[in-house]
Amino acid sequence: MAKKTKKYKIKTYKAAAKRFRVTGTGKIMRTKGGKSHLRRRRSKRARAKLDKMLVVTSAGDRRRIARLAPYLKRYRANPPG
Repeated sequence: MAKKTKKYKIKTYKAAAKRFRVTGTGKIMRTKGGKSHLRRRRSKRARAKLDKMLVVTSAGDRRRIARLAPYLKRYRANPPG
């Protein structure tokens, strides 16, 4: 009988898991930065644009996110627990 090798779980980089979401079709979505303070002086239109999520288009960034949060595609959002 062949000896089974243990498959190790990879730890998720939690900061990346909180920043990105995966759509049903597998696209990685990100939120925009610059939302924490100094928003009063911005126009309503500029503030509204900050609420939208954008698709991560760069292949290198997608690869990096997949490495940092390996279970993101499985759970679509933050992993349980």
